[in-house]
Order: sequence, then structure tokens, then C-alpha cells
Amino acid sequence: MKFLILKYAVTAFIIVLVSEVAKRTDRLGALLASLPFVTIMVMIWLYIEGQGDEKISNHAFYTFWYVIPTLPMFLAMPVLLKNGINFWWSLIICVGITIICFVITSLVASKFGVTLIP
Repeated sequence: MKFLILKYAVTAFIIVLVSEVAKRTDRLGALLASLPFVTIMVMIWLYIEGQGDEKISNHAFYTFWYVIPTLPMFLAMPVLLKNGINFWWSLIICVGITIICFVITSLVASKFGVTLIP
């Protein structure tokens, strides 16, 4: 139970730290947010919990494929906001874009023998 609390605390700390840095400096906040902290932390937790190399390898492999469809969102959001679309509508549109890109990525990945949707 103590380890689970530690995992929550470390994870929350990283998220709060990045959001506080982002409030002060756009570029450094974006740089920190773009780093794969969550994936790194998950791989560390999996390793510490003795999950084995195959589980960690699979996590890294599938993370690669799941990141690809999120990338267009980071281009769409500033365009939408700069064109006067409010934050919430921009976010909803970006979620829709990500879902569409995920379906396309899943179809393309399946051509290479990678199953993203169980």
C-alpha cells in the first residue's frame, strides 16, 4: 500500500510541476510536457514490480503507436484558438481529430501486423 501511495505522489508531483512551469514559461513547459514522463514512470514502476522485459518492451512498443494519432492535435489546437474558437470547442474538436487519427493509425498499423484495438 505504501508503494501505491508513493506512485500516486510521484506521478502527481510531476504533473503539477510541469503545469506550474508551463504557467511561467511556454517553451520550457511545452518541452517538459512533451517528454514521455508518464511512459518512463510506468516502465520504472513495471520494472520495480518485477513485470519483466517483455511487458516493458510491449508497453514501449504500443506507446509508440498510440502517440502517433495524438500529434495532429498539437497542431490543430493553436490554429483553432487563434481563429477565435473557444477553448472547450477547440478541445472537443481536437479529441475528435485524435479519435479519427487513431482509427486511421489502427488501420495502417494492422497492415504491418500490429493490432492496436483488442
